[in-house]
Amino acid sequence: MENHYTNIKSLIENTKDKIGKPVSSQVVAATIESLGIREKDTMADYGFTSIQDLADLVYYELTTDRYYAGAKNAKEIEAETLQPKTIQLSDYFRVKSKIFAQYYSLGIFHLLPVLMQIIAIIVFGYSLWTFVGFNEIQSTAVVLGVIIGMVATGGFVQVIGRQASFYWNYEDYQMTKKTIDYLHKVGMISIFAVLAAIFLVNFFIHIYPYEVLFVVFAYAFLIGMLLLFIAPLHTMKQRWVITLAIFVGTAVAIYLKETTNLLVYTTHWIGIGIAVIISKVFIELYFRDKTKGRKAISGTKIKVPVMLYHNYQYFFYGIFIYVFIFVDRILAWSSGINGNLPFLVYFEKNYELGMDLAILVFLLLAGVLEYSIASFTRFIDIGQKITDHKTPEVFNNQLKKMYWQQVLLLFGMSALAFVFIYYIINAPWGFQGQFNEVLLQLSIKVCILGGIGYVLLAWGMLNSLYLFTLGQAMKPLKAIIYACLLNIFLGFVLSRFFAYEYSVVGMLLGAALFVVLTLKANIKFFKNLDYYYYAAY
Repeated sequence: MENHYTNIKSLIENTKDKIGKPVSSQVVAATIESLGIREKDTMADYGFTSIQDLADLVYYELTTDRYYAGAKNAKEIEAETLQPKTIQLSDYFRVKSKIFAQYYSLGIFHLLPVLMQIIAIIVFGYSLWTFVGFNEIQSTAVVLGVIIGMVATGGFVQVIGRQASFYWNYEDYQMTKKTIDYLHKVGMISIFAVLAAIFLVNFFIHIYPYEVLFVVFAYAFLIGMLLLFIAPLHTMKQRWVITLAIFVGTAVAIYLKETTNLLVYTTHWIGIGIAVIISKVFIELYFRDKTKGRKAISGTKIKVPVMLYHNYQYFFYGIFIYVFIFVDRILAWSSGINGNLPFLVYFEKNYELGMDLAILVFLLLAGVLEYSIASFTRFIDIGQKITDHKTPEVFNNQLKKMYWQQVLLLFGMSALAFVFIYYIINAPWGFQGQFNEVLLQLSIKVCILGGIGYVLLAWGMLNSLYLFTLGQAMKPLKAIIYACLLNIFLGFVLSRFFAYEYSVVGMLLGAALFVVLTLKANIKFFKNLDYYYYAAY
């Protein structure tokens, strides 16, 4: 008898986990049979003459006992745990404020590696890959190396973020690790291929001496490796490791520069190498723990054709974004309008100072982009839960309104960023106070135009993030390609026939075109957002 009671209690729990609150005793009977219980066993195991009699008891217990009130099956409990709660419209402002505080501060916090580099330059005149004591030839080699490293790996960084995130979100850590390892390997091969192509061109045309080219290649390879190995840390939500790696690498490099006779190049390479090793070791140890005792969910092999098909648009978008950011510098440095240049591309300090100040605007907007995409993904799911299927326009208009609020926020934060840069230029503690050097009007002009360009670039990237979220990658890709072409054409013409600093106008108008094209796509996107949301998932 006691055994019967135990078996019945167990059966009630198993039935609840399988179907939740039952709608009839017939459903319970079918569930009992699906559990492998046979008619001839019910008397011996449960004390009932038939499955239907047993089902009547289980149904009665699940529908009348207060303990089982609101019973949910295992899938319902899982969905309730994983899905965001429905939020009343009256709570939107409070929730948005909370999301903004969380993600904007997170975006700014993740600028700590950049902030550390700025502080290092101010205090020591030196950072992980810069040095104020470099002459123009040395600066040319170093900056070209950094640019090549970023462009060569920009596509792989984008694909790591997308493809690894896909497996990560499904907790398939085996495939996440294999995807990261594969893209790291292919990314390194890509860097070597780019450097080999540059070497062959230089072999026949003799653009740079081999000593300069060696320095370019060393920085390009190490910066490319650094970007590849810190990229998965974003997916893994372990971005604090990026700050740690950059801090330790910078600290070691500064220590070696201050206490040894090593060349500045060598101290840079050692510092960057240490940052790369820290990132790689952390990834290995982290996934060793995550994959222990787990099996791959999505198979055991990388399906390269499938990966290429799903990610080629993001790959090229990553490349062209970096091309867009740096092409105006290359055009300005290769102008030769003010005299013959020793090399085809030759570093111009005053233009670079202006663009370095301008890019601070873009960096300070990182938090807005973090907040915007987090807010969009959160509220698009909530919106489809609380909106009646007969009125999809309500759903579309709510998200469209939120988008324009984020655009206004972007411009508001941009205004604050320009105020900050104004003080950097004019305050006693600013540029002149730190470096004992007056910022030329040329640099200020480049800074203002470049800053506006970076605001527009951030807006275009915000539009692109919205489109990426629901799988509309081709439109942002086409937009950035057209923007690059306009940037190159106008930058070339203006820097050759007017003044080299007007290369920045090409960047500004290219960014404006990027905004126009992505905004046009977004307006169409919001008119049919319910359709795109359904198609994406």
